[in-house]
Amino acid sequence: MSEKILVTGANGQIGKVLTAALREKYGRKNVIASDIVKTPADNEPYLFLDILNKTRLYEIVEDHNITQVFHLAAILSANGEWNPLKTWNINLNGLITILELAKEKKLKKVFFPSTIAVFGRTTPRVDTPQAVPLEPETIYGISKVSGELLCNYYHQKYGIDVRSIRYPGIIGYQSIPHGGTTDYAVEIFHSALKGETYECFLAPDTRLPMMYIPDAIRATIELMEAPVENIKTRTSYNLASMSFSPAEIYAEIKKNLPEAQITYQPDFRQEIAASWTESIDDSQARADWGWAPAYDLSAMTKDMIEQIEKLYFQHH
Repeated sequence: MSEKILVTGANGQIGKVLTAALREKYGRKNVIASDIVKTPADNEPYLFLDILNKTRLYEIVEDHNITQVFHLAAILSANGEWNPLKTWNINLNGLITILELAKEKKLKKVFFPSTIAVFGRTTPRVDTPQAVPLEPETIYGISKVSGELLCNYYHQKYGIDVRSIRYPGIIGYQSIPHGGTTDYAVEIFHSALKGETYECFLAPDTRLPMMYIPDAIRATIELMEAPVENIKTRTSYNLASMSFSPAEIYAEIKKNLPEAQITYQPDFRQEIAASWTESIDDSQARADWGWAPAYDLSAMTKDMIEQIEKLYFQHH
């Protein structure tokens, strides 16, 4: 029987690109995108779905014989701080609904994205190991730690095959992300290519773990396709590619676009970033399912500039 996949939060930064990649692999009609906004017709098959509407979610799974759910619907780190209770409700109750659904409908697999936001000031900052104290200071991080524990619980208690990655900051050219603490690393490229001075909301030396979106998408699909006996971690896998600061990515962009300019105006997101780790040890993911990133800072910077130039060239 062929897989039928539902992607929740399919209009987000990762959702858009992941949906396209899954459709390439499993066929367009076998991957249903869903989100809480109406969408352009070119994303068909697409369904409007509020993740808190359990009845609607169950209908979709039954009507379309869904076998796997990639559950991306969530409120992110910076946006979450404006409305903590709403963030908790969507991030936690949305996940519980999906896990209950997986239990009742015997779904084959569930994907849950976690994040480096689960780490806090008690976590070792450099080469953060897989198993560490998780004491995050944002409601987003708190909701994701709880999510990891729930995934592990549903796996152990009900045998749900739920798999998860702690995404670093994701850099992609397909859309300008909103509401995250690592968004500067995407915005800076757009400013440079438009000839604008970029005002960075983090301090120049704030190093954070980052990843180019093709690597993040490939990691997600490789994790989900790995043989079940290889998956040893049922909370969430550490995943790493590169770590850099605003000053470092700016220097790399300047090599390609010498006229690029930056100023620094740290805001409340600086505090969030300061509570996260600088670099990640992902040896567990490498050992269990053969993860290895393809892009470093220099390769990513070159490709980002090429891809965004293409976008601007098409649109203007």
